[in-house]
Amino acid sequence: MAQFNSIDDMDLDGKVVLTRVDVNVPVENGRVTDATRIEKIVPTVKDIQAAGGIPVLLAHFDRPKGKRVEGMSLKQIVPALEEALGQPVVFAEDCIGGPAKRAVAALEKGQVALMENTRFHEGEETNDATFAASMAALGSVYINDAFSAAHRAHASTEGLARLLPAGAGRLMEAELKALDAALGDPQRPVMAVVGGAKVSTKLELLTNLIEKVDHLVIGGGMANTFLVAQGVEVGKSLAERDMADTARAIIEKAEAGGCKIHLPVDIVVAREFKAGAASETLPVGECPADAMILDAGPETVEALRQAMTACRTLIWNGPLGAFEIEPFDAATNAAAACAAEMTEQGSLISVAGGGDTVAALNKAGAAEKFTFISTAGGAFLEWMEGKELPGVAALEASKH
Repeated sequence: MAQFNSIDDMDLDGKVVLTRVDVNVPVENGRVTDATRIEKIVPTVKDIQAAGGIPVLLAHFDRPKGKRVEGMSLKQIVPALEEALGQPVVFAEDCIGGPAKRAVAALEKGQVALMENTRFHEGEETNDATFAASMAALGSVYINDAFSAAHRAHASTEGLARLLPAGAGRLMEAELKALDAALGDPQRPVMAVVGGAKVSTKLELLTNLIEKVDHLVIGGGMANTFLVAQGVEVGKSLAERDMADTARAIIEKAEAGGCKIHLPVDIVVAREFKAGAASETLPVGECPADAMILDAGPETVEALRQAMTACRTLIWNGPLGAFEIEPFDAATNAAAACAAEMTEQGSLISVAGGGDTVAALNKAGAAEKFTFISTAGGAFLEWMEGKELPGVAALEASKH
């Protein structure tokens, strides 16, 4: 388990607390269209205030590439932030220098400030020491609540943690605890569901997981590549035929390590990829030459359900089929419903993450019943790949 300070371990009374948050939300015509990420930082801000600290929020927005781009100003999220926090928010026109210093100097207990986009400075993404020091000069404590940016060694995610007493915010803390329960020190047996289009993008993930889980379910286009590797015809299905050797190597390594790989035993095929397209369910080896596999069939789902029922921990990344359109969402929906039901009954710890995954589980109506849903796409994937996350490593270093 990662060792780090939490808000409760730190003396915040009367101190300016530089708080790295992720408020990189969708905006249209200057208005926030989905405030989920903003709402998730509220407990951290409120708890800092309750401890007598003055939260000064640092965040990036979009990709301005080190230049000031008005359309990427954090100013446009202030109304949504004020609504979520239920109080006015002071906005500073920069995150360093005069405007930042003046805004922070005028703050009193109970107030909160948001600094301008850290990525308006080149030094943010290069983790420039001078830029990090200029930000550090604004406060006396650092709290990182942006797990979603923890895989990047930027000035506001890594550099600051090495310059000030540092700890994790509530969202970061919850994320790290959930991830430790899923892969660090999990209740066994552990099942991982990995879906998606390409094996090549999830190679490191698969290689890491077969050493850590008891059951590995492979779905989506990736499953087709594994089927090809085993000599199964997949017609016009999406498959990386040049990855067949790699897929076979993964299967062999899994067998040697006692990890059971689950592939489709029956398939749902269609001649075209569109909603309501004529489809049929066939045994896995009988995909017609002019058809494509778009989902796993009911026998596969039943086998998956039985395996899942024997498990205590589930990690999920990626759908089992082309979940965006009916009827090719059936396998994903059924497996998600099973995981949700087991979690509700208290027999399964379920952790899921990744953009498509969250969308698929929301569509299935199962997301709110999972133990933990990570909204941190890239960081969640890198953590599943077994990589060290610079933002987390810096917090651990601060603890010692």
